[in-house]
Formats: sequence, C-alpha cells, structure tokens
Amino acid sequence: MSKALVVGAYQRKAEAIARLGSALGLELFVLIPPAWQDRRGSQVAQLRHTQGYSLRVLPLRFNGNYHLHYYPTLARELAAIRPHVIHMDEEPYNLATWLALRAAQHAGATSTFFTWQNLYRRYPLPFRWFERQNYGRAPLAIAGNHDAAAVLRRKGYGGTVAIIPQFGVDPQTFARSPSSIATATPSLQIGYAGGLLPDKGVDLLLQACAGLQGDWHLALAGQGEAGTALRQLSEQYQIAQKITWVGQLDSDAMPAFYRQLDVFVLPSRTLPNWKEQFGRVLIEAMASEVAVIGSDSGEIPNVIGDAGLIFPEGAIDTLRAHLQNLLTARSIRDALGRAGRQRVIEHYTMDAVATQTLAVYQQLYALNMQQALDRQLGRQ
Repeated sequence: MSKALVVGAYQRKAEAIARLGSALGLELFVLIPPAWQDRRGSQVAQLRHTQGYSLRVLPLRFNGNYHLHYYPTLARELAAIRPHVIHMDEEPYNLATWLALRAAQHAGATSTFFTWQNLYRRYPLPFRWFERQNYGRAPLAIAGNHDAAAVLRRKGYGGTVAIIPQFGVDPQTFARSPSSIATATPSLQIGYAGGLLPDKGVDLLLQACAGLQGDWHLALAGQGEAGTALRQLSEQYQIAQKITWVGQLDSDAMPAFYRQLDVFVLPSRTLPNWKEQFGRVLIEAMASEVAVIGSDSGEIPNVIGDAGLIFPEGAIDTLRAHLQNLLTARSIRDALGRAGRQRVIEHYTMDAVATQTLAVYQQLYALNMQQALDRQLGRQ
C-alpha cells in the first residue's frame, strides 16, 4: 500500500519486484489512492508501469493530511486478497498505518512499515499510541535513511531494521545521450527540482547564483508555497532574466530536464521539524551524469558520498564557490558527473532497491509461515 506509487515512474520498482520474485512464486498486489496532495501540489495517480503485478486504486479519506488520511476499503481488500505479507509504505505514527497493520493482523498477514522520520519527535495522543502499537505488530521495519533507523531504536523499536531507499532509478532512463553532451552550451546550466518550500533552501541558491562571475542560467522545476516569494527574491537580486521557472514536471519529463543541466543543486536546510530525508532528485541527476552539489542536511552527504560536492547548510559563500569552480572548470564537473553515475549504478538502481525489498518480503514470509505452523501445532 503506497501513496508514493501514484507516480508512474516509481511503479518501475513494483515491476522489478514482480519480475525478480516471479521465480519464487511471488504474487504482488499494489494498492494506491486516486491522488495525493501536499504542499508541493497534487499528483493524480498514473498507471504506467504495471507489468507483472496487480495495481488497484482505492478510495482515500482526508487526502493531504499525513497523520489522519486512511483507506476505508483497505480491510475489505486484504480480506479478499488474503496476503502473507503486507508492506505499508507509510510512517508508523499515522492512522493509515495503524488501521492497515491491524487489518493485516486480522487477515493473518505479517507486516512491515516504512519510515523516513529522521528527527526524534514525541507525538501527541493518539498518534503516539498508533506508533507504539505498530512497533509491536511489525517484526521488521524499513528505514529510508540511517538517521531514521537510529530514531526507531531510540524510540524502543525492537524488531529488525532494514535501511533501504524508498525508490531507486532506472539508469537507462536517465542516461545522458551523446547528442546532449555534444550540444553543451558555454553557459553553466544550473538546476533544481523539487518543492518550492522554505526547507528546500532555494532562496540560498538564488543568493549564491547572484554573486557568480561569468555566464550561467538557472532552471527551477517544481511548485510550492514559497514560489511567489522566490520570484520576488530573484527580482531583488536582479537575476530574474537568468532564471527559467519550469513548474511541476511529470515524472516522465524529468530525464529530459536533467539532460539540459551541467550542475544540479539541492540546498536543503534543517528546520526544527524537518531535515532532508534522502533527496531522490540527487540520484536522478547523478544517473544523468550531472555534477551534484548538496548541503549537509540529513541524508544528503550519505547519498552523494565522494561523487559530488557538499557545503554546510546555509553557507552561501561556500555554495557560490563550488558553483564558480564548476563554471570555470568543465573537466571537474565532467569527472563528478561520471563518478555520480557510477555511484548510482552501484547503490541506487531500481533493481538494487527491489532486490533488497524482496529480501525483506522473504524474511516476512518465513515468519508468516512459522507463525501459521505454530498456530496449527497449538490447535493439535
């Protein structure tokens, strides 16, 4: 069950799991809502990569409310499917997860949940109850980053924790074509994609670009509540003519966006209630052989490794110096682009994520079979 899988490109993960699991007799059902909305806008469900598994759209209540959304027909679906394993692709403190894991227990399934939450937070009731009960119902949890795994342990989760990114990328889809390299412009093409939100630090990127010496252009893909303020800031810094506001792009349009870039920047800033949880746009840009620069917020340094440049979050001068260096030294940005793509191939392909996720399903299936045997022996 995954609201993230409304995005068509992400459904490649389900196809990969189904393909890799076919030899094991895996039958995969993916349940998604008709749409999901948040501060970045609304994403309507796309049915694009649906080979090898069953994709079903379920009604959703309280769309956009992270803590209170839920699927009113989910228990009925599970009773009909009778699965051995339930993967609730959602935080353990949410109502949707509590209802799903309770329904899974009634259906005789073994459950797991997914968490990005990399800040230690004590939630008010009833969400603290949901979280505690979900810990008891899931013998294995999937954490999307190292800090999230540490938070689970600090909160007392006693099960197994697997650290697996929520999604990988298809390196062929994001491969940089020889023609795009041959037609590279002398101007440094800088890009950002994601929410136009305060926590993403796009204002810092505008300020850093405003002080660059030489020819450059900035493309911003996305939308969000800070969009108007950022446009005003670009006017204030007198760089509006150097910026293209691309708007929110369809997932299938993202490879073409990255191919236009020389450098991709993710300048996230940590706030009291948020720090960067992964930065999927980083691995998409890296797979596209684009040099990447990221702040040191949250998981960003672990994702980039030594295949890109890191700056202390909020350090505009350091970010500007990185951009200036890449503006004048194409050989460095080309080398970073090659290193980034290699890192993605080694760690962040959709097949790699699918393989790790399938291993989790196998562990849960073995537990389910053991529990079923224990119940049978107990009745004899």
